[in-house]
Amino acid sequence: MKTIKSFLAFAAIIFSLVFTSANVNAQAAPQIKNVVLVHGAFADGSGWKGLYQILTKKGYNVTIVQNPLSSLEDDVKATNLALDKQDGPTILVGHSWGGTVITEAGNHPKVAALVYVAALQPDNGENSIQWLQTAPPAPENGVLPPDDKGIAYYDKAKFHAGFAGDLSKEDAEFMFASQGAFHAQGFGTPITKAAWRTKPSYGIVATEDKSINPDIERAMYKRSNTKITEIKGSHVVFISQPAKVADVIIAASKK
Repeated sequence: MKTIKSFLAFAAIIFSLVFTSANVNAQAAPQIKNVVLVHGAFADGSGWKGLYQILTKKGYNVTIVQNPLSSLEDDVKATNLALDKQDGPTILVGHSWGGTVITEAGNHPKVAALVYVAALQPDNGENSIQWLQTAPPAPENGVLPPDDKGIAYYDKAKFHAGFAGDLSKEDAEFMFASQGAFHAQGFGTPITKAAWRTKPSYGIVATEDKSINPDIERAMYKRSNTKITEIKGSHVVFISQPAKVADVIIAASKK
């Protein structure tokens, strides 16, 4: 009898330990495993590589959108195509102009939360350019006027200091060479339905940003009740500080 009682007591202890361990692991594990990354103007998807590597090593399924940059509608369509392929709830991340894109595309039913990385965040009826005009541009800012085809590029002479000041000269040169042809009309296209009004939002302020004034980022995020994280870095803070940006995405995935 004592042997049976001892066995049952031992089994109960083992069960308790296994259950507790499983419960802790369940709490530690992210609730959302899918992440879709949306780049901005004057860039392409290659800039996400460092962040991609961090997130995939942690078990996330990461998809990188290649925006055509031909219009807001086209970029939203490209993002929605990526979202359609996800197998469940997804964290949608946008950088710079990509913030405007995810504000519209974030209404997709698979989007569980939004993460804005040094990004624009207009409201219903607002466009990107009106926010960019709410504070004076930094002297380093090198966004050029649209050319005769309506395409805006970043000035090569200012790209390093204005766009990627905390990257090496070589990395900044690669980014300049790989920038997409951004059709400037997108900056003037208004948002029809701002997803941040109904979905949890997280915003990263790049404190050394010379392309979007950090005060503009703060003002947009504060207005929308977005959870703000400030990170010391240039406009491409997701390249220079990928681990810190990953931390924000991971936090969003566990809410």
